[in-house]
Amino acid sequence: MKIRRKEIIKEAKKQLWMSGPMIFVCLFQNSLLLISLMFVGHLDRELVLAGASLATSFLNVSGFNVMMGLSSVLDTFCGQVYGAQQYHMVGIYTQRAMLVTTLLSIPLSIIWAYLEPILIILHQNKAIAAQAQIYARYSIPSLCANGFLRCIIKFLQTQNIVYPMMLATGFTSIIHVVLCWALVMKIGLGLKGAAIAICISNWFNVILLVIYIKLSPSCKRTWVGLSRESLHNIPPFLKLAFPSTIMVCLESWTFELMVLLSGALSNPKLQTSVLSICINTSVLVWNIPFGISLVGSTRISNELGAGRPNGAYLAAIVTLFMAFTSGVLEFAFIMSVWKVWGKAFSNVDQVVTYVTSMTPLVATSAFVDSIQTVLTGVSRGCGRQKLGAFVNLGSFYLVGVPLSAIFAFVIHMNGQGLLLGLIIALVVVVVCLLIITLHTNWEKETNKAAKRVGEGNGVQINALSLDQSVTIL
Repeated sequence: MKIRRKEIIKEAKKQLWMSGPMIFVCLFQNSLLLISLMFVGHLDRELVLAGASLATSFLNVSGFNVMMGLSSVLDTFCGQVYGAQQYHMVGIYTQRAMLVTTLLSIPLSIIWAYLEPILIILHQNKAIAAQAQIYARYSIPSLCANGFLRCIIKFLQTQNIVYPMMLATGFTSIIHVVLCWALVMKIGLGLKGAAIAICISNWFNVILLVIYIKLSPSCKRTWVGLSRESLHNIPPFLKLAFPSTIMVCLESWTFELMVLLSGALSNPKLQTSVLSICINTSVLVWNIPFGISLVGSTRISNELGAGRPNGAYLAAIVTLFMAFTSGVLEFAFIMSVWKVWGKAFSNVDQVVTYVTSMTPLVATSAFVDSIQTVLTGVSRGCGRQKLGAFVNLGSFYLVGVPLSAIFAFVIHMNGQGLLLGLIIALVVVVVCLLIITLHTNWEKETNKAAKRVGEGNGVQINALSLDQSVTIL
């Protein structure tokens, strides 16, 4: 496929216009838990902070990441039907995803309600586990809200509506700071107040975006109200939603596993503290390529749904270039603060020195993860979540985790060994997904998208004339 320079510039402008707001949406949305944790940290009660930290980690792994993974299937479905101009199906798929996330939140809520015995089985301190359970129980209402919020964000994102989301999530973050101050510090609810603030903020964000969808003319074609049609064709939806969830969760669970493994090393307090700083740094800069990946998956799915394989190929190439650029900038930024980054988190010389020694590995991890994250977005845009799930399973759990254990416990590289194994896993993912992407038959992917659009509407699709609109018989 030949690509003209004008086409590349035009596509790059589209993606840059969308990427900036989406990066801020990701940063604002992921900041709520961190803000609550910061207010709890100022209570001068180490046990409460430890309980909140442990609960936050578990809630992410068992709940919020699951919702993020499940809603990511809309990158494929909503993006492709929007490109195929089946606008009402964007709302139908979103309602279908909301229904599934609501049903899933029931068993997850039960797990959160009885978190203490689960943590004790996992050999966690009983006093800390008790505090974590309190935090988890008061966070239960935020689970369903988070599922709704992620589905609504996908609904708007796949229609290229990004600036209203940025304003809504940004305003919610400001409100969340005020809520945390009022509930945690002023009223004195402490740990409970921090969890309640997250619940209120999530629902507040949902309400803001629902009001926008109801009032904005931009959503009149895609949101036609609640429909019984969302109850149809759920099995085909779940067939792609399940691997989509697994693909997202397998990676996030690996990062959390690294922190748990650090607790088994010598001097566990030092190892866990330093590795937590490194992982949090990686997660912070990860929001940049994640925002780019969301835009990339939207552009690719829109073009595939519209029957334009050349456009999808162009979108993938531009997205990969942006991922590489993002990775280089992240690497440069982290290395530029090499000597001082540890001081931002601790005044203990031993911790600062250890963080400094880990910084080159963190920078390398950020660079590789930037490319990996965007390649995953390309896979979502094409609807290849099942293949992505297998790649993540093999890379992280057959390569990364075993190597991390060997480097850390056998070769005695400690925290550096854990991070090195993780980097190797990310490299394997990049190599696998890059090979798959470069060998993609975009005409074939366009036909698959047409078939998927037809199945969603309960009709059959005729043979496509490539680079033309999808024809519904």
